[in-house]
Amino acid sequence: MDEFLTLITQAQKLLHAASDEAMSRHGVRIGQNLILEVLWETDGLTPGEIAARARLPITTPTIVNTATRMEAAGLLTRRRDPNDGRLVRLHLTDRARAAQRPIQEARRDLAEHATATLTDEERHHLRTALTKIIQQLTAEPAESDGESE
Repeated sequence: MDEFLTLITQAQKLLHAASDEAMSRHGVRIGQNLILEVLWETDGLTPGEIAARARLPITTPTIVNTATRMEAAGLLTRRRDPNDGRLVRLHLTDRARAAQRPIQEARRDLAEHATATLTDEERHHLRTALTKIIQQLTAEPAESDGESE
C-alpha cells in the first residue's frame, strides 16, 4: 500500500505542475482557476459562498487571500454587498471572463493528455476509484457505540 501513496503523490505533483503551467499561459495561477470556475457559474459571490461551492476542500480565508492576488492581477473586483455592508462580493473582470474558454480548453487538454494511454474502461475505473477515495477521506468518522476494544 505504500506504493499507492507514492504513486498518487507523484501523479498529483506532476498534474499540479502541468496545470499551473497551462493556467499561467492565460494569466491565472493554479487554484485561482477553481475560484474562477465558481464565479463563471455565478458571479458576485462572497468568499464563503465560493468556498462552499468549490469542488475542493478550501477555506474562506484561503479564498480571501487568493482573491487579493487575483484582484492585483486584474481578474476580480471586490464590492460591498448593497444589502449587508459587512459582506464583500467578488466580481469577475472582463479579463477573467475572456479567460474562461481558454482555461477550460487547457484543463480538458491536460486531462486528455494525462489519460491518453488509458482505455475508456480504465478512465472509468480511475474516476470511480478516485471518487471513492475522496468520499472515504471526507466522510465523517463512524460514531463509537460506547464499547471499548
